[in-house]
Amino acid sequence: MTRECALLLPGVCAALADPRQPGLDDTCLEKLLDWFRSLTWFDPTVELVQDNPCLPELITSVLALPEPSPSILSFTLQLAGILASSETRFQHLQEEKLLGRLFGREGPRGGAAWEEASVRSAWVKGVHSMVHHQPALHFLCTMGGMDVIFALQGDPSLFVASAASQLLVHMLTFSLESETSKPLSTKDCDWPACAQMIIKHIEESLQSSSASHIEQSLKLLTSLFGSCFGSCYAAWTEVLWLDIANQIESFLLEDTVKAQHVLANLLLNVARSPVFCGTEGSFWALVTSALEHLTPLQAGPLAVGLLKLCKCPQDVRIQALTVLLQPMDCILRAASQPLEYAGLLDESVSDPVTVESLLSSKTSCAGLLCQTLAHLEKLLSLKHLRVDLPCVSLLRSLMTILQFCNGFLSPTSPLGSTISRNLINCFRVQKSALDVLAALSEKKGCDTLIGSLFDVLLAYLQSPNTSPTVLKKTFQATSKWLVHLQELSCSNSQWQQTEKILEDVFLVLQKRLCSPCWEVRDSSLEFLTAMVKCLRDQKEFRQSLLSSEVLRLTENLLEDPESYVRASAVTAVGHLALITYCAPESPVIGNPYNKENTVAKLQEILSTDSEGFPRRAVISIFTKWLREGSGQLEDTEQFVSRVIQTVEHDLDWEVRLGGLELVEVFCSQTICQLSPCPYAPVSSAVSSPTPQNELLQVFCRAKLFGFLFRSLCDCDKPVGQRACDVLIGLRGHFYPMSTLENPQEIEDSPAGRGIAWLQRTLRQGSLAQNFPTDGGDGVDFQDPESMMLALGAIDLLELHDELNKSSNHVEESPQSLLQDILATMGTIEDNEVDCY
Repeated sequence: MTRECALLLPGVCAALADPRQPGLDDTCLEKLLDWFRSLTWFDPTVELVQDNPCLPELITSVLALPEPSPSILSFTLQLAGILASSETRFQHLQEEKLLGRLFGREGPRGGAAWEEASVRSAWVKGVHSMVHHQPALHFLCTMGGMDVIFALQGDPSLFVASAASQLLVHMLTFSLESETSKPLSTKDCDWPACAQMIIKHIEESLQSSSASHIEQSLKLLTSLFGSCFGSCYAAWTEVLWLDIANQIESFLLEDTVKAQHVLANLLLNVARSPVFCGTEGSFWALVTSALEHLTPLQAGPLAVGLLKLCKCPQDVRIQALTVLLQPMDCILRAASQPLEYAGLLDESVSDPVTVESLLSSKTSCAGLLCQTLAHLEKLLSLKHLRVDLPCVSLLRSLMTILQFCNGFLSPTSPLGSTISRNLINCFRVQKSALDVLAALSEKKGCDTLIGSLFDVLLAYLQSPNTSPTVLKKTFQATSKWLVHLQELSCSNSQWQQTEKILEDVFLVLQKRLCSPCWEVRDSSLEFLTAMVKCLRDQKEFRQSLLSSEVLRLTENLLEDPESYVRASAVTAVGHLALITYCAPESPVIGNPYNKENTVAKLQEILSTDSEGFPRRAVISIFTKWLREGSGQLEDTEQFVSRVIQTVEHDLDWEVRLGGLELVEVFCSQTICQLSPCPYAPVSSAVSSPTPQNELLQVFCRAKLFGFLFRSLCDCDKPVGQRACDVLIGLRGHFYPMSTLENPQEIEDSPAGRGIAWLQRTLRQGSLAQNFPTDGGDGVDFQDPESMMLALGAIDLLELHDELNKSSNHVEESPQSLLQDILATMGTIEDNEVDCY
């Protein structure tokens, strides 16, 4: 603690303890606690409380108040816990007889403030901070603190109950860490004292007749096995599990305890423990029993969790997958009876009637399918899945669900008719099914269903009943399967099928681009952009695109009344331009696209559009064009110069930042083009300018330096930071050996005086007024020699450090915080002054 803070602290403590003072806001108190945490973290000695007696005095004063305010009491509880986190300070506070009055039997539980959840939460946090040494554990076990923690597990505030549970986990694991003993049997005496109390509490709660107590203990066990206890204390984990396994099994088999979802989470956390790596043992039999007895909704999370484990026995994996696939199998079987195709499963894990009844119910059908589909999407995203998914049957089941949802399938079975009625126009299920459908595009073996799949997708794209959100998902799935289709066409020459599908897709896209709904127009443009990104090198795609009306309609949407649509149109036009005049082969004859017209339209949007989204899209597209290398250097130089002169005055900082990214790409490419090859023969000619001079001339003609130096003083810090990074990169090129200019030596020259003035201006940052324009104050941003001197003389690293400082680095210092508290609360005399 600094001397200045030590002088301010007594006044702050006195103000906090005075009930007549106005209360501080919680944010200020939390910052003060953070400061104390940092002080105690680096210094475990007792000097902090001995040298600052105002701290224990503050605790004493608050405890002496008949009814302290909840916020000050909460602060005091947390402060005491933080101070007691080291053994020496704990003993000092014990000698002052403070901790028992805060965290023991005589604690604040009897007062009115205890009714506030914030006070109870602060009590738990204080105890959690304190429990980092054996005396604190012993104190809680002997002074009644454990009973309070056990009671707070059932607190009406979920935050307090969760914090109490986490505290017990911390205490149990810490007691095992600090007492190096190994379990020899399951007797109580083998556990350390604190752990014994917690284990006994768990066992008694599990055997009680109170459902809430049972659920609290199951949640505590779930947290315990999910913490480092389950992974770092294998022997103790096994002892604890053997002690409770029979009780857990009885809960699974009985209907009396309604906490099956907690049981599933508990089993999954136990399964992650290294203790159960082997394929033998009663634990996996219990897991199998759980998969059989839990309902599909309860067993789903357990099943997907087991399938993600590396060490799960293969037979359990297969059973878990069967649980997940049961609803999908039921859908296939319900769609047609007798069954036209093979189902997903040969046999079920649980009773198929249970799944059928859930799917037959309007209230549970969508929920079960959405959960199942979400789990399947997770599995499909895994790089290594240790079971084989029946992808063809799964795809067929997904298509059936989608057809049920839009009414395009009329099942013959009674169950199928019921499910179809439940799913009609169910957007939740449609979106989930389309997500899985998109993920399935990366799997092999579904080629035989490509035609039927695109029939379903096109039906969704064409249907006027498809909602905008479902349409967006359909577009995403379609773009992924189009990529898969192109790969198939290349391998087996199915050109006609591909051309027909592409033709149908572009016909429906033309219709959707003219939709009266702006969300549909926006999704259509995003779909077009996604297709161009993935398929622009495919000849069939380019031909279908250029022979359609899509190009014209996309250009028209540059003038859409909705700014989001204009932004998406800009992005689409930018990507289409890479096909139409940057494609490897010659453009198609009669192509309506014109490079100059496109650039002019986008520059007009950059200059005149009233909304930020389209302007950001334009600068992003211009940068992409530059990266992809369109046009010669001379054209690029003029193009970049025009763009940055427009961007420099834009009110949107993200557009200005985009302009700096454009400049960075331009500089990088120009340096690569003009820098000599190290292996090229040295020319004897002396008439041509050196590459460095030529580079500087290009950059000065493009007016880059004025833009970069002015951006250093931008009022939005990310812009200044990026400009500084670009200038440091340029200096690294022009001064590769760190042979920088000496500011004192160049100050006498005319250019040097201007650069010295520029350095002083830049140090003012965003506060700089009247930033010099080209030629003003002796600074010529278009003079190569001056700019070379500026790069070498201006301390860019100092500016970089200043720009990267937090904007409130001064205001957030501990000294400033203490001063603010004193200024906010004032003195008693100040507060009692007559307002007149």
